[in-house]
Amino acid sequence: MSLVVGLDVGTQSVKLVAYDAATRRVVSTHGHPLELIAGDDGSREQKAQWWIDAIRACFAKLDANSRSRVTAIGVSGQQHGFVPLDAAGNVLAPAKLWCDTSTQAECDEIMDAAGGAARCVALAGNPILAGYTASKLPWTRKHRPEVYARLATILLPHDYVNFWLTGERWMEYGDASGTGWLDVRTRQWSPELLAATDADRKLIDCLPPLVEADASFPIAPAIADELGLPRSVRISAGGGDNMMAAIGTGNVEPGVLSMSLGTSGTLFAYADHPVVDDAAGWAAFCSSTGGWLPLICTMNCTIATESVAKAFGFGTRDGDAMMVGTSPGAGGLVMLPFLNGERTPDLPHARGSLHGMDLNNLTRGNIYRAAMEGATYALRNGYDALLAAGLRFDAIRLTGGGSHSAAWRQMVADVFELPVEVPLQAEGAAFGAALQALWAHERAHGRDADLAAMAREHVLIAPGLSVRPDGKNVAAYQASYRQFLRHLDGAKSFYASHPAGTA
Repeated sequence: MSLVVGLDVGTQSVKLVAYDAATRRVVSTHGHPLELIAGDDGSREQKAQWWIDAIRACFAKLDANSRSRVTAIGVSGQQHGFVPLDAAGNVLAPAKLWCDTSTQAECDEIMDAAGGAARCVALAGNPILAGYTASKLPWTRKHRPEVYARLATILLPHDYVNFWLTGERWMEYGDASGTGWLDVRTRQWSPELLAATDADRKLIDCLPPLVEADASFPIAPAIADELGLPRSVRISAGGGDNMMAAIGTGNVEPGVLSMSLGTSGTLFAYADHPVVDDAAGWAAFCSSTGGWLPLICTMNCTIATESVAKAFGFGTRDGDAMMVGTSPGAGGLVMLPFLNGERTPDLPHARGSLHGMDLNNLTRGNIYRAAMEGATYALRNGYDALLAAGLRFDAIRLTGGGSHSAAWRQMVADVFELPVEVPLQAEGAAFGAALQALWAHERAHGRDADLAAMAREHVLIAPGLSVRPDGKNVAAYQASYRQFLRHLDGAKSFYASHPAGTA
């Protein structure tokens, strides 16, 4: 009769999933929206108290009987955010988030001090990118010196929620690898990158202990009482949202590729060894399961289809119908969907473009298809890099808003030439956090639980949504994808010589 709870602290909302492992059933799902503080300089911040208030609201929606049955909680959190605490555990300033781009200059300063981007990859597996936690420290030193002077502990968003739940401060390797300071090969902090961030301060003293993925801690009695939970509840190590989504989609052993078709697109895969690219073609993260999680992120996915639909006066729910009568290759149209700049490949100043227009193919159905194909080809380009690194996959687990489109599911299967499955649980990160909590709870009680076996048992596939590649479409997409790559090469050349996109 026990339940495990997964919490996902995202940018737009906090979500709670209560899961009954015995019946393999999600018994309750609740959410609460979050505000965002946005600045003209690219800053994006939230108050950590908002996360706590939202968690309280979610538990208040969970009925008392369900709360009394909770045995373990796992927390998923948006990656890279910076929560500064003083020695007493008080939050000193709003948390700068993953989507905060105001610290680009500080990224460059850290990498220059470390010896360049390539040297950063050699030291830790990743360059210091805008959004990563590292650059937020020198920004704070410059713009909030009183905060920096009182800084005692650096926490990530999910770490802070764990601290509130338990009174303990820790980090786990998956989320820690998104700071920019963790050497993903050795799972140790890089002294060189910490010194490059601040040569005058011993930042390692501000970092909490690193714990293993199956670690767990008792909930603080006062918090248990406040939330109406048993005092025996244990809090698992938790992790970043991508790491938890990997668990929630069953991506905890080799062979599975998870793909999220959201505003941005992501690809990530489990590896049993560090997978680092010298050219930084992907994020070389650790997983929150004891392995590694190479991850590729494109900045333009459903944002491309949504923009086209808005321009032509229809909604994306009608997108599949709009494509009726079109065929793979969009009649020769090719879109580079870089409406928001691009991270993979690294073209931050790029803009979107539409190629191959003629008097016959310029229809809204073809343009919408070209946007969907372009977003899919951009992810395929990242996938090719993972194949070149020696990774191999048997299937794709598809999540995100785009996974609701039957046409997009089939397109992914045809472009990647892999079967596509859609997990039954839509809240992948929260569900993954619940499964990690279940795993950690079992281990804490002396049972030799295997997470991969648990994922195979509990991650169910939605009936009727699985698709396989259609042979007659594969060749057409291959030809169109080659056209996409040729136009991409042109864009790389253009934006290298015209970084602002001007002639």
